[in-house]
Amino acid sequence: MRKEYKTLAILHLAVFLAGWTGIFGRLISLGGMPLVWYRMMVSVAVLALVMALTGRLHRLPGRSFAEIAGCGGLLALHWVAFYASIQASNVSIGVACIATSCFFTTLLDPLINRKRISWIEVFISFIAITGVLLIFSLDVRYRLGIALGLLSAAFYSLFALVNINVARKTGEDSATMLLYEVVGGIVLLSLLIPFYLRLYPGASIAPHGNDLLWLLLLGSVFTVLPFLFQLHALRSLSAFTVNLAYNLEPVYSIAFAALIFGELREVGLSFWGGVALILLSVLIQTRRIGRKNPASS
Repeated sequence: MRKEYKTLAILHLAVFLAGWTGIFGRLISLGGMPLVWYRMMVSVAVLALVMALTGRLHRLPGRSFAEIAGCGGLLALHWVAFYASIQASNVSIGVACIATSCFFTTLLDPLINRKRISWIEVFISFIAITGVLLIFSLDVRYRLGIALGLLSAAFYSLFALVNINVARKTGEDSATMLLYEVVGGIVLLSLLIPFYLRLYPGASIAPHGNDLLWLLLLGSVFTVLPFLFQLHALRSLSAFTVNLAYNLEPVYSIAFAALIFGELREVGLSFWGGVALILLSVLIQTRRIGRKNPASS
């Protein structure tokens, strides 16, 4: 099997696991910011323990730590906006907006990396966004949720682009990158939570009921694993390709939400037409990768 297709397989496993993360936005009673704060603390504890046991835990030079932690700040803002979007609307709206990340990547990549706009990528992005619009039949009842979802997608695109450059510059492995990114996210959110409590004085940051169980699952299995797979993929695939693959996340999440919460939305022709367009966009980019890279084992 081509090396590129093996990497794509790992990437799509990450997307499948990520499809479950939106479900926790409904299961956990906490607001978006404290939810992400706990998620990151669980992830740091799990990842640091695994790396310590395998002898891979090490300190970073100050400059490398600052750059990687900065990426983690972008990741934290992406997650906060994502869960806020779900809580302002529903799982389907929140995850569907993530599919627009490929569009933001086509806009931000030329600005960050000083490269020409790829019009074929713009066209592929248009196919994916059209699919998202079809799924919801241009539903604008959840404007706040959609706006927060688009903000989440923009933060994710920026994170992916910056993360590629920082990973290449520092040369750190995926696990180390993720560990110190999450540390950076925790630091940022710890600074922001006092302002959050001022804005929402009635909000609680203490887990209730089954929150702790869901946070443990979310921060370990459904955070550490998919992000390690994703960061691995970003080392050999473009940010556009990775973001495009995540267009499948809403397909998985909508299916899971339908099964768990009965959140059956637009399952007529418009839904399946939207899913087909999202799959088509991923297939086109997959074939482009295969043609660009010669076979390797």
